Amino acid sequence: MTDVIHFGTDGWRGTIAEDYTFANVRRCAQGFANHLLKEGNAGKKVVVGYDRRFDSEYFAAASAEVLAANGFLALLTDGPTPTPSVSWAVTAQGACGAINITASHNPGTDNGFKVRDSRGAALAPEALLEVESLIPADPSLIKRIPLEHALTAGSIARFDPAPAYIEQIGRMVDLPSLRASPLKIVADPMWGNGAGWMERLLGGGKLEIIEIHSARNPLFPDMLRPEPIQPNVDTGLRTTVERGADALVITDGDADRVGFGDEHGTFINQLQVYGLLALYMLEVRGLRGAIVKTLSTTSMLEKLGKKYGVPVYSTGVGFKYVAPKMIETNALIGGEESGGFAFRGHAPERDGILAALFLLDMMVRLDCKPSQLVKHLFEEVGAEYFYDRIDLPLAPEQREAALGRVTAARPESLAGLRVVGRDTTDGFKYIFEDGGWMLVRFSGTESIIRVYCETTHGDKVRAILDDGVRLVDLPPE
Repeated sequence: MTDVIHFGTDGWRGTIAEDYTFANVRRCAQGFANHLLKEGNAGKKVVVGYDRRFDSEYFAAASAEVLAANGFLALLTDGPTPTPSVSWAVTAQGACGAINITASHNPGTDNGFKVRDSRGAALAPEALLEVESLIPADPSLIKRIPLEHALTAGSIARFDPAPAYIEQIGRMVDLPSLRASPLKIVADPMWGNGAGWMERLLGGGKLEIIEIHSARNPLFPDMLRPEPIQPNVDTGLRTTVERGADALVITDGDADRVGFGDEHGTFINQLQVYGLLALYMLEVRGLRGAIVKTLSTTSMLEKLGKKYGVPVYSTGVGFKYVAPKMIETNALIGGEESGGFAFRGHAPERDGILAALFLLDMMVRLDCKPSQLVKHLFEEVGAEYFYDRIDLPLAPEQREAALGRVTAARPESLAGLRVVGRDTTDGFKYIFEDGGWMLVRFSGTESIIRVYCETTHGDKVRAILDDGVRLVDLPPE
C-alpha cells in the first residue's frame, strides 16, 4: 500500500527509513514538479538545498533527479545550506521555487521535505493542498534522470548560494559596525546548518565568537532535538556564563529560527525575542509597517503596534499563513512562537541568522546587555510578560477523542483568570481579562498537542498550563 503524504504546517516530515524513504521523497518531488508545471514554469530553475541530517544530501540529489527529468534546471547546493540562504537563492537565481530537505527542529530520527514559491516563501495553504493532490501513488509516474547523467547533460548544476546571501545580509544590517564592537558572544548552531556562519559574517574584527555544537552530528547529542528552547539550549547558557560572554545566539537545525540568552545565562524566550525585534525595528531603526504574528505569539506586539501607530495582524500557526499576509500588507516583520522571524526587504521567510544579527545590532546601538534590553521592552509595553509551553505526546488513535473534548470545552475561567474570549482560528485560544491567553493546538507536523500560555501573572503560568492539560484530558500512559 502506498503511503498517503500530507503536508503540515511547514511541509512533510517523517521518520527516516519508515515513511521517509527515497521512494516517498521522489513522489513528493514529482508532486511539486507537477504543481510547478501546472503553474506554467516549464524549463525554469528550481533550487534544491539540504541540511546536515542523516542522508540529507542523497535525498536532495534524488529530488534534483526528478526535477531534471521533468525539464527543470535543478540548482543543487554544493553542501548543507541554511534554509534562509536557500530561500534567498530563489530570488538571486530567478528560480520558480525550491525544495529543501530538512526536518528543521525535529528529533534526529526524522527528515523533511519543504517547498518554496518563486519569492522563496512558504506556499500558501491552498497551493500546498494542490501539491499533495499531485503526488503520484503509482511509482511508474515518477520521472527520474540519474544524478551523474543529469550533471553531464547540464540539467542539474551544483552551486554555492552563500555569496548572494552574504551580499543580501550586508544590505540588511551594518556588518562592519558589528565586527568592530567589543562584544563577546557564544554561538550555538545546534550541530546544524548555522555552523560557522557567525564567524563568516562577523569574524576578523574586535567581536569575539565562541562556537559550540558546530560539527555535523545527526544524533544531536547534548540536546533532545535541535530546537532553540530549554533544555536544548542549557549547555549554551552555561557556556555563556563560564566564558564571560555578553550574549548567546542560537540557530536551530536548519538555521531559520533563533534563540537568545543573556549575560547571566538566562534564556530569553521566543515571545520576548519577537517583542525585542519589533521594538528594534520601530524604535532603533525608526521604521514603520505592519506586524504579522501567529496567534500563538506575544500580545506585547499589540501594545507596541498601538504605541507606534502600526497595524498588527494575527494568523494561523505556520509561515504558510504568515508569508502571504506579509506580502499582502508589505509588513515590516512577521513571526511565530517557535522563534522564526521574517523581515521586509528580505525573503518573506524565516531567517534565524539575520534575526540574531539584528539582536546583536540592537545591543550595540543601545549599548545594552540582553537583560537590559528585556527590561526596556517591558517598560515600553507597561508590564512584565511570562510565557511557557507544554508538549503532550498524542497517539493517532487518541486525536479524534481529544479534539472532541477540547472542542466541547467552554471554561469560564482558567487558573482563576476569567475567560473573556475564544479564538478557534488555529486551535483553541482562550483570552483572559488581563490580555493574557492560553492556547491548545494540535501540531500540524508532529504527533503532539501543544499547550501554550502568556500572562502578566508570573505566579499563574504553571496553573494555566495545567488547566489546559486538563481540557485535553489524555489517558495516563
